[in-house]
Amino acid sequence: MKQTRRSFLASSAAALTGCSLLPGSRGGNWIDAHVHVWTPDVEKYPLARGYAVSDMRPPSFTPEQLFAHCRPEGVNRVVLIQMSYYQTDNSYMLDMMRAHAGVFSGVAIVDENAEGVAETMRGLVKQGVRGFRINAGKEKNLSAWLGSPGMATLWKTAAELKVSVCPLINPDTLPLLDKMCEWYPDTSVVVDHFARLGMAGPAKPAEVQSLLRLARHAKTHVKASAFYALGAKKAPYLDMGPLIRQVRDAFGPQRVMWASDCPFQVEHGHDYHHAIAIIRDRLDFLSAEDKAWMLRGTAEKVFFSAAAV
Repeated sequence: MKQTRRSFLASSAAALTGCSLLPGSRGGNWIDAHVHVWTPDVEKYPLARGYAVSDMRPPSFTPEQLFAHCRPEGVNRVVLIQMSYYQTDNSYMLDMMRAHAGVFSGVAIVDENAEGVAETMRGLVKQGVRGFRINAGKEKNLSAWLGSPGMATLWKTAAELKVSVCPLINPDTLPLLDKMCEWYPDTSVVVDHFARLGMAGPAKPAEVQSLLRLARHAKTHVKASAFYALGAKKAPYLDMGPLIRQVRDAFGPQRVMWASDCPFQVEHGHDYHHAIAIIRDRLDFLSAEDKAWMLRGTAEKVFFSAAAV
């Protein structure tokens, strides 16, 4: 049967937005943009200095354990975030990426102050890494941390390799991050977990504005994630709706990506279903196109695209 122009446009729109985006639908080839995995096999994959087996909570979270949660919800690709238990030894994450080719992308941890960090980053990107996590940890002088020579190398190298810098920060670091985005406008940035707004109590309006201000940087993105830890910290997480709407409006859905933050999202009475359902099923201000970007398109563009190596 001959396809009319109208039917062609209709089918094209359905393909773009995902025709499985009907209320309650669990199919959709979704991407979870933030998951940690680790193994109890500490002989093959030793923990970093300062970490003990007792720190691993839960004791195990392997890809197979993850799949039991994510696949029933229509999630079949995942961005792995290097776990702090291993620090800069990214071996387990890389091995899991190889073992499940096409399923995982990765965000690695490197020591930005180590000699040859740019070459280390290049080698990791060749193995499928598409981002590098930065975390102030217990650093008290945040300006010195972000403004260090090593951090400058990391940001510049990420831009050259066409991969992302992924800050795990608190709201008080947002003004400094804003400055970094000004200094390195060619560097893609992905802010984890709404910059943890609402983790230590209700998000302050000034802090929300600091996050939204980052939207003026064209290569800055935000993860809508870690709902178990933010706001009321109680499913179905609808109290997070206003923040999600503000972030969507400021950045556009093309720069917002959903993530679970497993395994923490499936501990202590929380579950995977409610984590994805808030975006997929429950917020009526999100269009089908919004959902297609937030649940798949943005993470696909940022973490599953080719790098410059």
